[in-house]
Amino acid sequence: MNYLLTEEQIMLKEMVHKFAKERIGPVAADNERNHRFPADIIKEAGELGLMGIAYPSDYGGADMDYISYMLAVEEVSRWCASTGVIISAHSSLVCDPIYRFGTEEQKQKYLPDLLSGNKIGAFSLSESGAGSDAGATKTTAVLQGDKWILNGAKLWATNGNEAEVYILIASTDPSQKVKGISAFIIEKGTPGCYVGKLERKLGIKSSSTAEIILENVELPKEALLGELNKGFKVAMVTLDGGRLGIASQALGIARAAIEDAIKYSKERFQFDQPISNFQAIQWMIADMWVRYEAAWLLTWRASKMKNEGMDYSREAAMAKLDASEAAMFCANKAIQIHGGFGYTEDFNAERYYRDAKITEIYEGTSEIQRLVIARSLLK
Repeated sequence: MNYLLTEEQIMLKEMVHKFAKERIGPVAADNERNHRFPADIIKEAGELGLMGIAYPSDYGGADMDYISYMLAVEEVSRWCASTGVIISAHSSLVCDPIYRFGTEEQKQKYLPDLLSGNKIGAFSLSESGAGSDAGATKTTAVLQGDKWILNGAKLWATNGNEAEVYILIASTDPSQKVKGISAFIIEKGTPGCYVGKLERKLGIKSSSTAEIILENVELPKEALLGELNKGFKVAMVTLDGGRLGIASQALGIARAAIEDAIKYSKERFQFDQPISNFQAIQWMIADMWVRYEAAWLLTWRASKMKNEGMDYSREAAMAKLDASEAAMFCANKAIQIHGGFGYTEDFNAERYYRDAKITEIYEGTSEIQRLVIARSLLK
């Protein structure tokens, strides 16, 4: 679908494809098996500008747009979904809220290192009792004099183990539920803030998913991100952008499943012919491609709307919903086409299947996406 892209976007896509195929693809399976964070690859991605694609050069970004970001995350995720989400969570969930809601001092302090990839960021909204229901947040931030005192525990922080900058949501007025939560920027090494449990996951195993524990953490007043008690808005706007990143990750997984399935179907012979000759296989491949292209177009549209400053919340939810379900569909069919081999670690199909599932859960479950879409239509 290059006809929808600018020359600059096509060049970026080709550059990232080459980088991902040559540097990420060969080590992806081994990194996954060993739960190894690809620090060297992330460093190279930063040097290529991939950690800050859609941000101004004034802060160290690459001065490109959100369609370019979509393309980059897809190309990386085609070879390794873990690396894709490392970049996506860093860019969408950390760089974006600092750029959109931060003071000029916060932007100058944090963005240059984040956009260059010199530092990694992590975002944490969820808790053991607060997932889709952000208003159930139990982590508290209490202003004492000129200091905020934070206590609580956050879950599911992608990049949490490696991050040097965290954005966390805490309750600053528990009586107000979602109207009484605020966002804060916390730096690694702040006394009382430390990484707890690292999750052992079904997929995306070379990205870390960590618990962040806060015990009487003291932060200066200027650590508040955005307005007091407006953290729900920060979180929701941030998640809209995050959904574009996860949709792009899902597209990469779907494409990987399709491309591997096509290759295998041409090489696997049964009844003296490649199984690609069989109509049953052809129909599966056709259905996979239709699902992928439809999701790609939805993601492209939402990215274009974000570029143009339009309200794209519903479109981001649609893209994330459709792309994640397309990824699961394509990964499932890829295993079926591979037959028994698809169920083994000798082929990547089983990894695509495991990686695809999380795209239906994080940055808002598929059920939440349907609520967002329906409520926007019924209001």
